[in-house]
Amino acid sequence: MSGGPEPISAEGLRAVREELAQLRAERGEVAATLRGVEPVGDRADAADELQRASEVTRLDRRITELETRLREAEVAGEPSVRVVGVGSTVTLRFGDGTEETVEIAELAEERDLTLVTFDSPLGKALLGRHPGERVHYETPAGAASAEVLSVGGTA
Repeated sequence: MSGGPEPISAEGLRAVREELAQLRAERGEVAATLRGVEPVGDRADAADELQRASEVTRLDRRITELETRLREAEVAGEPSVRVVGVGSTVTLRFGDGTEETVEIAELAEERDLTLVTFDSPLGKALLGRHPGERVHYETPAGAASAEVLSVGGTA
């Protein structure tokens, strides 16, 4: 991303909040199984306890990442209509002359073919670009290019 707070689309915001709620619930369930300072039984019990403690640590890290993302999105506000960023809708003209409007998102959604993740080759090429600029990126089929026709805010 740009290194500073990035806006987030309404769909991305919903997805982050949903994942955060799921992780908090899962963390609560796993943490409830930890024994704390009580002596652990045999080696298998100790290994199981260690694995659950590691899982709580992993969940805590991801929860912190998502909470930080939500705070940054709040500070960043709405996506710019002058420059491509996360949450922007972008109308492109590809090398073959076809035009398509896509949304730059953080998370890929299988059901939405118009989402382009910010860390994909096209997404990386688009971030920070303005209307009229041409971007070049790699696809599985080779090099490709597109012209940015317009930039809008959240779809």
